[in-house]
Amino acid sequence: MQDIARRAGVTKAAVSFALNGRPGVSEPTRRRVLAIAHELGWQPSSAARALSDGRAGSFGLVIDRPARTLGLEPFFMQLISGIQAELVRDATPLLLTMAEDQAAEIALHRGWWARRVVDGVFLVDLRVDDARVPVLAELGMPAVVIGAPLGTGGLPAVWSDDDAAVVTAVRHLAGLGHRRLGRVSGPGRLRHTAIRTAAFERVTAQLGLTGTTIEGDYSGGTGAAATRALLGAPRRPTALLYDNDVMAVSGLTAAQGLGLAVPGDVSIVAWDDSALCGLVHPPLTALSRDIAAYGAHAARRLRQAAGGGPVADLQDAAPSLTLRGSTGPVPRRVAGTGERRERDPE
Repeated sequence: MQDIARRAGVTKAAVSFALNGRPGVSEPTRRRVLAIAHELGWQPSSAARALSDGRAGSFGLVIDRPARTLGLEPFFMQLISGIQAELVRDATPLLLTMAEDQAAEIALHRGWWARRVVDGVFLVDLRVDDARVPVLAELGMPAVVIGAPLGTGGLPAVWSDDDAAVVTAVRHLAGLGHRRLGRVSGPGRLRHTAIRTAAFERVTAQLGLTGTTIEGDYSGGTGAAATRALLGAPRRPTALLYDNDVMAVSGLTAAQGLGLAVPGDVSIVAWDDSALCGLVHPPLTALSRDIAAYGAHAARRLRQAAGGGPVADLQDAAPSLTLRGSTGPVPRRVAGTGERRERDPE
């Protein structure tokens, strides 16, 4: 500010008024100060702003997942791109980091809020019994949950209906004549996994189907291992539903490695459509939604919450099924069992 004042021939107080858009200087002086500031590459100090008005001007996102898994999963890349696309509208930075567990994540949140590093945070991967929710309530820290509004302690949530998506996928497979379904889920401690598992068990029972779930961790390794376990059973499933695209792609490779044709011997459905689903053969039928828009909606909600305004939950569109080559009618003969499987009328 002293350099700008010297160049403009005004006082430091006048520079402060001009840079902060406050009255006290003439319009020609304000324009001259701003032009010199631009020429010198001046940028406001976020630390100084936080001291003066309590605002950091940034938001935070901590992800508690193994780096190897996160680096492979398109969901988070699309989510973050949607958040960034919204925040860039007013040049709000996103502070993104990873934590080894939830305790470490909570420590980060406490530290950020104590130092006013961020004005609020996004919460992802809400757990069935999530320790972050009461801590954020205690701190009074603005936050938006990206997930179902269950166990959120009053925090606003942006969510899509996982229950309805499971029903859509299972009914599609049942309509093709499949009566034995397998599912490879995400970690059971996550709230959205619990919702999907409960929906899978309910709808398969309602339709008179047999449903078996094996828990995975969203990685390709667990997707392949769970697929081999399901397809190695004496009465193996004729259709498989995966909780993410990475496990589904690995499951496809594992099924083909067992000598099974997709969809001739087993049908496959992936959750959260991505480019991966279209790059394999056959391309994967998938539950699709606009994940980038999902992230943008969450960013707008967090901006409102940080501004002190009331923020309600937002239910986004439920995933729809994009049909591709990996699903087809139930096979007439299940390989290795000698069992005849005639397709039921829809």
